[in-house]
Amino acid sequence: MGYSVIDIENNVRFSRRGDEKFPTASLIKVPILVTVYDLVAKGQLSLSDPLTVLKIDQVPGSGIIQHLHNGTTLTVQDAAWLMIIISDNTATNLLLDRIIIRRVWNKMDSLGLGQTRVHSKSFLRSSSVAMDSSAKYGLGVTTPNEIARLFELLALGKAVNPSSDSAMLNILEHTDYDVMMQRFAGGVRTAHKSGETDQVRTECSLFRLRNRIVACVLTKENKDTRWIVDNEAQLTVARMGEAIIKAWGGAPPAR
Repeated sequence: MGYSVIDIENNVRFSRRGDEKFPTASLIKVPILVTVYDLVAKGQLSLSDPLTVLKIDQVPGSGIIQHLHNGTTLTVQDAAWLMIIISDNTATNLLLDRIIIRRVWNKMDSLGLGQTRVHSKSFLRSSSVAMDSSAKYGLGVTTPNEIARLFELLALGKAVNPSSDSAMLNILEHTDYDVMMQRFAGGVRTAHKSGETDQVRTECSLFRLRNRIVACVLTKENKDTRWIVDNEAQLTVARMGEAIIKAWGGAPPAR
């Protein structure tokens, strides 16, 4: 396990294995989201651009687009929401087809996140642009410190711009998955995204406590591969969220 924690207001940072590479699983969808909004801000893409779903595009795993009829039309914004809130794999692939995988690399490089990479489309290893790294890490790779920095930049309005970053955080606040870092958080407001494979559990969350706290936990090579709520890695991530709440004094006072 590796983790990275940032108290944004006090600029306090600590980590464990913070610069070590970890598989991201679906956590890599956050860098994809940032790249989409960056291209929109540059006028190279519109959130209203149509995306047509063809049979060949539909892949298994999480999401609902795989079950929709051939020829369904979504917008870029629709796909972005589905990619994050229910981790839709087909939505992810539709977006990657539109923006091109290497543009995600370029955007991460521009933010100083040179170890954060998406390798391929979801469930389509043959589309990998870095086959060796793809074979080792799967869909994507990052370090705890880099993915935490990306969430910090979003909180500061510096990932793309304040308006775009606010829109992305709103999407991340609607993520429909709360069995890891949010499990014992008592309903505290968070913007978060997780990822899962048999041997991987990852999550990054921006907690809106008395201070804004970014906490990212990544695991790999997990021996407990059960798909149950008390999977060892999953429970560990949940306890990390609980520790964050206790350490920073809970939610801010009501106004």
